Amino acid sequence: MPVKPPTLPATAESKDRKPWKKKTPVEVVLEQADKLRREITEVEDDLKQKRKQLQKFDEARKIFEAS
Repeated sequence: MPVKPPTLPATAESKDRKPWKKKTPVEVVLEQADKLRREITEVEDDLKQKRKQLQKFDEARKIFEAS
């Protein structure tokens, strides 16, 4: 069986990462609020697209019912 090379600890692998900075409770809350705003915007955009699609289906249904 081949022998696996030893794995390095996580600290040695993360040379390219920024050092961890502890956030204050205010920073955490503000980040969560920003994230929630972004998510709401995405959901609203998705809802707009679905409403447009539904409107097209309703118009198609009216055409089918009329004929």
